[in-house]
Amino acid sequence: MGLLDNKTAIVTGSSRGIGAEVAKNLAKEGAAVVVNYRQKAPRANKVVQGIEADGGRAVAVGADLTSQEGVQALASAAMENFGSLDILVLNASGGMETGMGEDYALKLNRDAQINMLNAAVPLMQEGSRVVFVTSHQAHFINTVPTMEAYEPVARSKRAGEDALRELIPSLAEKGITLVVVSGDMIEGTVTATLLDRSAPGAIEARRAEAGKLYSVEEFAEVVSSMVTADVESGHTEYAGGADYFGKGAGQPAS
Repeated sequence: MGLLDNKTAIVTGSSRGIGAEVAKNLAKEGAAVVVNYRQKAPRANKVVQGIEADGGRAVAVGADLTSQEGVQALASAAMENFGSLDILVLNASGGMETGMGEDYALKLNRDAQINMLNAAVPLMQEGSRVVFVTSHQAHFINTVPTMEAYEPVARSKRAGEDALRELIPSLAEKGITLVVVSGDMIEGTVTATLLDRSAPGAIEARRAEAGKLYSVEEFAEVVSSMVTADVESGHTEYAGGADYFGKGAGQPAS
């Protein structure tokens, strides 16, 4: 018996990286998982095949989260394929890609998070959980400066977190809890690669400063654990980057 038997999870941005590992972890605990991708169907299908090979249940669903049609399609896919929706992991983020428009970071990291949640909530029952994935660089952006190349992403992700937190009271009325997971820069992610490309040496410098950076798998374990963790709504779980808490950031409850 798994902790998530008879539960259904949507993990946004789960065709690779942290999202893919979270999807696999949740499936191992018994959840049926909706694996979301924007363009790369083969990657998502590979994640699904891996889950199914291990005896789990999953489906790949292409959806652009910056469109209302996309978020509705993703939410509907959970019901159509598995008959319920109990877990929403808001993992998808971006803003460092080229050619996506000046406001893309805000559209994806704030607006799309709210739209995805609003599409999911009517389908979720009492006891359901939402997990928002962010970075220390975003979570603490108002008190700790970050790298210039990452600042637009950081500010848009903080805006997304703030907007989600405003919905905690209305979620509570339905018995749904929201948990935030904040991690330091993660080795091997797309963000780390793009950041190192725009600011060569940035990841190495951050690694030296922090002493250690989590791997994708290590951080995904933390995110996955927060799906079932016995914590209050609004809780923030921190992963890595202990030096942040000596920079005037403190370790706030939110």
